[in-house]
Amino acid sequence: MEGQMATQAKQNGGIYFDDLRVGDQYHTPGRTVTETDVVNFAGLSADYNSLHVDAEFAKGLDFGQRVAHGLLILSMVSGLTSRLPFIVQMGPAIQGLLDLNCQWPKPTFLGDTIHVVVSITDKKVTSKGTSGIVTMSRDAVNQRGETVMKSVGKFLIKRDL
Repeated sequence: MEGQMATQAKQNGGIYFDDLRVGDQYHTPGRTVTETDVVNFAGLSADYNSLHVDAEFAKGLDFGQRVAHGLLILSMVSGLTSRLPFIVQMGPAIQGLLDLNCQWPKPTFLGDTIHVVVSITDKKVTSKGTSGIVTMSRDAVNQRGETVMKSVGKFLIKRDL
């Protein structure tokens, strides 16, 4: 059942390591990748690769059109994920991101709308026992049902002891 754990948050409203269950899955709302997003990200990152910012150049490539920056999509995934109620409730318990691996199996084009499927895939208590490492997969899926980015992150989460 999607998001079961979020409805079982402790009385104090917080979600901690021990409240998370392997197999829980959540879906974010969608977000459309716009021209403004790509232009702003190019300026922020200083990545003006023609694949992203030059429509005429991109017409001659295999995809036939501009492709959004992979790291822009990762940033959007992070933002969409941070809006999920269980992440908001877990906020004070999140101690940091320890590891992140990403793949971009398909391109994301300007005008595509993506949403994120977040799954808890593993968890283990640290040697100190006061926190744990939670592994989450976050897949960006476009309006055609194609996975355009796959990421696996390991997060250090406090225990409520």
